[in-house]
Amino acid sequence: MTVIDREQWLLEVAVRPVLTLGCILVTVLEFPTYAVIARPFTTGLLVVVCVLGLTTILPWSRIPQWTQLGLLSLYALTASLLLPLAQSTLAPMFAFLAASATGKMTGRKLAIAIAVLTSLSSAIAVAVVSGIAPTPTQWPWWEGLITGFPAYIGIARTDRVAALANAQRAAVEAMRAAESEAREATLLERGRIARELHDVLGHSLTGIALQLDMADALNENDRRDEATRAIRHARKLAVDSIVDMRGAVEALREDTVPLSRTLRTIADNAGAALAVKGEERPVSAEAAHAIHRAAQEALTNAVKHAPGADVTMELAFEKDSVSLTVVNGQSHAPVPAGIGGGTGLGLAAMRDRATALGGTLDAGPSDGGWAVKLTI
Repeated sequence: MTVIDREQWLLEVAVRPVLTLGCILVTVLEFPTYAVIARPFTTGLLVVVCVLGLTTILPWSRIPQWTQLGLLSLYALTASLLLPLAQSTLAPMFAFLAASATGKMTGRKLAIAIAVLTSLSSAIAVAVVSGIAPTPTQWPWWEGLITGFPAYIGIARTDRVAALANAQRAAVEAMRAAESEAREATLLERGRIARELHDVLGHSLTGIALQLDMADALNENDRRDEATRAIRHARKLAVDSIVDMRGAVEALREDTVPLSRTLRTIADNAGAALAVKGEERPVSAEAAHAIHRAAQEALTNAVKHAPGADVTMELAFEKDSVSLTVVNGQSHAPVPAGIGGGTGLGLAAMRDRATALGGTLDAGPSDGGWAVKLTI
């Protein structure tokens, strides 16, 4: 149960019913012994007020709004008239209870109307009765104006409840928005991880396939020793792919190894030359990972499309950027059947990764070979 529900329960179930029943009981018991003006008329009026007071204790959720307005208007008028006629201890409380019952209504304007009606009718009733049958204990007419005050307290409470409810709804909406953003971020991260693992496996499996095809071709030409070396190289690529997979997972967390060292390891394994220009400085994990993947993809493409060609890599640190250039020369050997073709997805993945980081990727022919340049 929320604070709002607890306050509503306390008011509707505890406070108002207890006050109403207490006023009815005390007034009925005192009525025969107190001085009453126009006792027969006032007795009937008391009965009507008590009945209307009891109705305000009942749930009003199924009562039409205009019926609520009629019941409360009648309650306010009869209670205001009873105030100067029955001068018992708690009889004047009925007018205050009638005004406080406006909290059961849903319309703000209607509640204000009942409050004004209660105050004016009480003041008029006191003034008229005081003029007809003045008594020493009679209220001054202006004190009748305060009988509508509980209604204004109820209106203020209703406004507070509405404000708290709006704040709760806003908090719920904010929580839902945060959960939605978290789900979206999770999906994006899953996609990024899947793409990186796909790249690692693609590079490794392509290299293994090249070595196995070479071993098969060498075996057919009775070059058993070279075929054995190719098979062993394929095994080494499989072992290296496991290391690369672990490195990819680590790179998804943070860049713990200097970029040049990572690229030099890749270049040495591929038989390529690496040159570093400019003063090396730390780069973001995302940028380092993109450069790492670009180097792997470019070297894999060089092996596939230009077997035996010389490959050079250059890592350049400029003032506002870092770039990687991979250039391979002309092929010195025929491309194995079924291996040379490609889908272009590797370059597309590199270009998407560069664009996501605000960088560029250029790839195209260069002096009879092929060049790939990634700039971030």
